[in-house]
Amino acid sequence: MPSDHPGRGRRGSAPDQSHSDQSEPRSGAPSTLPPSAAVVATLARLYPFFRPAIPRFVAGMLCALGASLAALAIPQVIRWAVDNPLLDSVGSADRSGVWLAVALVLGLGVLEAAFIALRRAFILIPGTRVEASMRLALFRHLQDLPVAFHDQWPGGQLLSRSMSDLGMLRRWLSFGMVMLVVNATTIAVGVGLMIYLGGWLGIAYLASAVPVMYFSYRFSSRFRRISRLSQDQAGDLATTVEESVHGIRVLKAFGRGREAYQNFSAQADRLRHTELHKARTLGAFLFAITAISEVMLGLCLIAGVWLALDGQITVGALAAFFTTAVVVSGPVEQLGHLVSMTLFAKTAVDRYFDVLDTPNVVDDPAEPQRPEHPRGEVVFDKVQFVYPDEPPPDHAWRDPDRPCEEPRREVLDGIDLTVRPGETMAIVGLTGSGKTTLISLVPRLFDVTGGSLRIDGVDVRDMTRHDLRELVSIAFEDATLFSATVRENVLLGAPEGQDGDADLDRALTVAQAQFTRGLPHGLETTIGEEGLSLSGGQRQRLALARAVAARPRVLVLDDPLSALDVATEEIVTAHLREELTDTTTIVVAHRPSTVALADRVAVLQDGVISAVGTHTELLATHEHYRFVISSLVDEDSGESRPVEVSS
Repeated sequence: MPSDHPGRGRRGSAPDQSHSDQSEPRSGAPSTLPPSAAVVATLARLYPFFRPAIPRFVAGMLCALGASLAALAIPQVIRWAVDNPLLDSVGSADRSGVWLAVALVLGLGVLEAAFIALRRAFILIPGTRVEASMRLALFRHLQDLPVAFHDQWPGGQLLSRSMSDLGMLRRWLSFGMVMLVVNATTIAVGVGLMIYLGGWLGIAYLASAVPVMYFSYRFSSRFRRISRLSQDQAGDLATTVEESVHGIRVLKAFGRGREAYQNFSAQADRLRHTELHKARTLGAFLFAITAISEVMLGLCLIAGVWLALDGQITVGALAAFFTTAVVVSGPVEQLGHLVSMTLFAKTAVDRYFDVLDTPNVVDDPAEPQRPEHPRGEVVFDKVQFVYPDEPPPDHAWRDPDRPCEEPRREVLDGIDLTVRPGETMAIVGLTGSGKTTLISLVPRLFDVTGGSLRIDGVDVRDMTRHDLRELVSIAFEDATLFSATVRENVLLGAPEGQDGDADLDRALTVAQAQFTRGLPHGLETTIGEEGLSLSGGQRQRLALARAVAARPRVLVLDDPLSALDVATEEIVTAHLREELTDTTTIVVAHRPSTVALADRVAVLQDGVISAVGTHTELLATHEHYRFVISSLVDEDSGESRPVEVSS
């Protein structure tokens, strides 16, 4: 299959550039929209997740509006009571009008409480469902994104986006968004009633909205920046905790706990200062809008008393005006908290879609193909691979004092290699020659940037990733296990519908991992986070058992026996020879004993395969191979100087 057939250009170097561009944080780009429009445009992106919950949210919002209108109706009852039954009852024994007013106020208070209870009943459950659906969508996308993405993004940043940011969004949806709409309506209706009751007094109170709007504009633009910085720094702090917990053995072994603490303390202090700055900004805004409102009410009180004495306004209307002002002042004072919560939510949405908008450049083809009769032939045809020429995107959460990574060089430059069905091929080369990168191309952990890689005549980019990874299984030198039972870890990639117990017994025997049966609960023992309760050799044997249990046609091994002692390695090697008679195996060899497993050996040198042959042939004919093997011998023996190995 020619390497330049249609579609290869898109699958080549272009994805790296698009990934770099698309990974840039959206919030960091300059916006041509005014702050309020930018907030609305950003929050509108929640609509696909929010749509199923709209009916209940609308019902909850109507209930909240009903509660506010009930509260605003109470001053009107007070006005009627003061101007009519209360005055009429002076010097009279008839108190029926007064008791009617009391009953109306009590009824409106009960109605308000009932509406508030209904609002919570309608909104709380769908709010958690929206949060859950967004979290599932993010996790699904993270699982789908290529390894290159995870190489660039710290785990703490992803954790903070999937947990704290989505928790903030849920609280805003369940309370902030609803109350922002309700409070705005309450303020509008309340101010309208105040103008109706007090005339110029209401207009004067309305005029106080002008400085409030000015302060709100300044506050929103400043608070958005601080909010983003705060949430990014919290993600950095989560990353530091995650790294320290995972590396606790190293920190303890080297006595670097104090340095780790100082680093954490410095980051925590930066976050604390940012939070204080954020609190001061919010406090100044709340003080401004509260002071403006209260000062204006004080002026209105002085003017209202004078108007009442002059007979221009009734006592009942004046009482109703200030009672309405009390009802309106709550939403006005709450406005600052709601605006800050909305800006928090806007930042959370930006951070969420930073990840969700990242395209998957290792995608499935529109018209997938699959080998009709898989035999396990693997062909590298002029394969090239180069890491992105540009350094990783300058995300807002990156440390500005940390220098960007240098552009990476071309690792593979025209690999031509054919691995026959059922053959075991060892890949040898000096450290950093690209051996792990080469084998990572087989299961499409990365995509080639030039040429093609075919399994049984079908380009791996023309298969779905599911079909490809049913054919290919891989075991890395750095074994990763999950917080699950031994059985679940080993059978992670086992074919569905097969005899799991038979696969499990076979895999454990091949990998010499029978030690698992002696664990406290045998194969049902939970081995703990990343398998750190096991030794390095035990983890490697379980990872090898997991690869064998998958029954692949192509088995890729990245020096999976490096942590084993010589005797165990010989037993495992013998079992692998017996089990891999029909399985094509590509194994990266970091020591001579691993080369013994191979039928042929390929030498990776300067980005190309410089020679292919048996171990004996290459020792006799290839000088670089002799140098590599002598270096591997030294690594096993602990010597520091390469020695010459004759043919």
